This record gives sequence, structure tokens and C-alpha cells, in this order.
Amino acid sequence: MSESDEEADAEAEEDAEPAVELGDGPVVAGEPVARVASRLTWPATRSDVRAQEGDATVRTPDGPTSLDAVLEESEVPLFESRGEFREAVEDVVGSGPVATE
Repeated sequence: MSESDEEADAEAEEDAEPAVELGDGPVVAGEPVARVASRLTWPATRSDVRAQEGDATVRTPDGPTSLDAVLEESEVPLFESRGEFREAVEDVVGSGPVATE
């Protein structure tokens, strides 16, 4: 790549608008379930997840909820994958827009 191509690419990046505008909206309490799931290794037993991340607070449509409380309601003893874990959490807390403060 020549210098002029690199300069043109750098200018294009500076001129590009962000894909999503971030505003000064209300704060959303808790962490996304996907973030919590990304810190775990799979497969994982429910007890392992509770030991490692049970104190995490996750975002739900009804507001922030302790992951430990969510897992207590779940009947899944072993999560084979991240997707299975996320699905089991969604089965307990539901899906939809997340409540803001």
C-alpha cells in the first residue's frame, strides 16, 4: 500500500460516523448475560457457574437480577455450550427490552 492510499484510508476512518450513536441516556444496571457467559468455559455444570459467576448481576427485562437466583430457578444441571447457557437464563428471566433506571 502506498503512502497516499494509507492517508486516504486514515481520512476515511476519521470521516466515518459511528455505527451506533451513544447518548447520555439512562444507566442500565447489571451485565449482559453474554458478557458473563464469555468468562466461562464450556461445558460447565450449574454448580461451577454459580461458584465462578454466581455473584454477578445480569440484565433482565424486569431489571437487574443475581445470576445465582436465576440459576437457582433453572433445572439445567449441565450447560454444554454458551448458547445453551444463554437459552437457559432466558427461559428463567424472559426476553425483551432491558429495564433502565
